[in-house]
Amino acid sequence: MGEEPMNAAVRPPFFILCPLRSFSSLVCGMLGQHPDFLGLPELNLFLDDYVSDLHRKLRRRGRAHATNGVLRALAELQFGGQSEANVDEAQHWLNEADRSCQDVCDHIIALASPKAIIDKSPATVMKPEHLDRMYEMYPDAFFLHLTRHPRPTCKSMIDLVSRNSEWGGKFDSERMDPENVWLQAHTNIVEFCSSLPLGQSMRIQGEQLLSNLEIYLPQIFEWLEARTDAEALEEVMHPERSPFACEGPQNAKYGNDPNFLANPALRRGQVKTSTLEGPLDWNPEAEFRPETLKLAREFGYQ
Repeated sequence: MGEEPMNAAVRPPFFILCPLRSFSSLVCGMLGQHPDFLGLPELNLFLDDYVSDLHRKLRRRGRAHATNGVLRALAELQFGGQSEANVDEAQHWLNEADRSCQDVCDHIIALASPKAIIDKSPATVMKPEHLDRMYEMYPDAFFLHLTRHPRPTCKSMIDLVSRNSEWGGKFDSERMDPENVWLQAHTNIVEFCSSLPLGQSMRIQGEQLLSNLEIYLPQIFEWLEARTDAEALEEVMHPERSPFACEGPQNAKYGNDPNFLANPALRRGQVKTSTLEGPLDWNPEAEFRPETLKLAREFGYQ
């Protein structure tokens, strides 16, 4: 089971670029149910050059769980399932050689073939060098810039970290400024996408996509040169059917947004809108900074 798969003709990968809490787990889960694609948990393979260095970096930051996604992907695609034993096999495969992150990602792409993989690792967009590494590995990839209004994004970030055991159930503004995370991530993505050839990237508001699926899904798949027939689009409406749309075993439990893993079904309807003006819920004495307002308005938010 540990042998490298045959290198057949492979569709280019598809990457969703956004900060955390931007509907990305749901969108990746949906698009990944299309017959031509496979939505994966967060691989986090563009944060370093070698897997051993990546693991050390994540452990130093207290984020060892960030390898859950790549372990679940390998367990499912190479070792036949996501039991604890399958994950142990995946971990052994990762550790048995000094593998580069590109070797691992290439291997996963080949395992998924003829489907194209979809990866949405929010950590990738936090540094330009991560985005550059991704493009150097996959210069033919497609890139979807997924946006969400900064106010609910920031509130959702705070909710997530407040429930993280590392934070002791309380948000600490000195450890993370959610507005800065939103701004830095999207600034990096805009600069990255502006350097790409015309047609290689697309930007879409997550709110508009989820509120108007019949309009935007065919446009996305046409851009990706994929099927747009009714049968394919019906599959996209069922992210809960993904093998990664649930918690994994105890030794690789996550790899995706915990809220999505607990309730992955698509809930149709209009996504609530927010306003850019006014005090911040998490800091009532402040409002959004001018640079945040400028970028959010460029994305079409008010």
